[in-house]
Amino acid sequence: MKVIIITYYWPPAGGSGVQRWLYFVKYLHDFGIEPIVFTVANPNYPITDKDLANNIPENIEIIRQKIYEPNKFLGKNNKKIAAGFLQKNPSKFQKIVQYIRANYFIPDARKFWIKPSVRKLKKYIKQHPVDWIITTGPPHSVHLIGKSLKEKTRTKWLADFRDPWTEIDYFHQLPLTKKSFKKHQILEQTVLSKADLVTVVGNTMYEKYVSVNPNCKVLTNGFDDEGIEENITLDSLFTLTHIGMLNADRNPITFWKVIKEILEEHPEFDSHVKINLIGKVADEVKDSIRKYHIEKYISYTNYIPHNSVLKYQKKSQVLLLFINQVPNAKGIITGKIFEYLQAKRPVLALAPIDGDLATIINKTNAGQVIAFNDEVTLKRVILDYFESYLKNKLQVNSHNTSIYHRKNLTSQLAELLKNN
Repeated sequence: MKVIIITYYWPPAGGSGVQRWLYFVKYLHDFGIEPIVFTVANPNYPITDKDLANNIPENIEIIRQKIYEPNKFLGKNNKKIAAGFLQKNPSKFQKIVQYIRANYFIPDARKFWIKPSVRKLKKYIKQHPVDWIITTGPPHSVHLIGKSLKEKTRTKWLADFRDPWTEIDYFHQLPLTKKSFKKHQILEQTVLSKADLVTVVGNTMYEKYVSVNPNCKVLTNGFDDEGIEENITLDSLFTLTHIGMLNADRNPITFWKVIKEILEEHPEFDSHVKINLIGKVADEVKDSIRKYHIEKYISYTNYIPHNSVLKYQKKSQVLLLFINQVPNAKGIITGKIFEYLQAKRPVLALAPIDGDLATIINKTNAGQVIAFNDEVTLKRVILDYFESYLKNKLQVNSHNTSIYHRKNLTSQLAELLKNN
């Protein structure tokens, strides 16, 4: 069986968006499927990580097509939008840019990749037939490539949603007109209804999409253990580590407040605690940290290569997860949770206690999920972890984590492709 995977994000892209299909490609050959990758020739990636290319199997055919990206000419603000960072107090120029980006580039600023990609792939598929066309979004403009190719080549099409379309965490912040919002809704419904198979990363998205396409399946993200050092010494300090971006919607004000209270009430906490924030941090988050006067306990680190991130996870005393406080919070499953499971360190999450993330953490016994504003429980859990740390007994007895290994997930993908 042959499949062609159309993805904007591919090494040297960094961040979470590239990893899902990079690791599927890594293991598909083990299940009798030959993957062909179609990606951009001149991408405008916000972050890069050349080490991820080490996971690309040898002899994989990679087809590239140039893209025209107006982001390059509309200013840095568009990168912030794409990454979930919107200016809270934008200048007049920034407002204009945001408005143009939201209403004139639908579904997104990569829309100019659609037509040339369809032309190139139509010709390729005619000469080299494949069993499936696979598109993965965001950017959701990629799905329109798949839709057009299905219509022109009659090849089966899988539309994979790493994030939802109109319910992505920052969508409600975009300055959309009613007409533009309706266009998004129509495109989303069209993609869902036309695809032969739809895959999503969590149950909340599944419940929304399965009503449009009954052939919708949950295929979570996961972790890969190849090349991971096992014998890594734990930090001597009581390190609380968050990995990934912290935008304004993800600002854990309750956490900063509780840390401040613990420092005031428990003097011994001062000499032990260290909070690592690895990844881009919004100004609003830094303002909150200053407000509670806990700057000296915070260590900021910008984006670092994925292999280094894995080491941070394994040596940290506690791993932090802060979910965006947005309307669709219950459906957010940050891909980092699966690598946290691999690290086998206690996870402390501020998230909906009845959300998809909570289901995974509770199912694997990987840590604690606390409601956004539950200061009492949060303080108790941090102090319990701290007491165990002082006794050198801070561990987690997680289980059922192997189902999230990338190879096992690829096996599930292969079954879906072979049986549909």
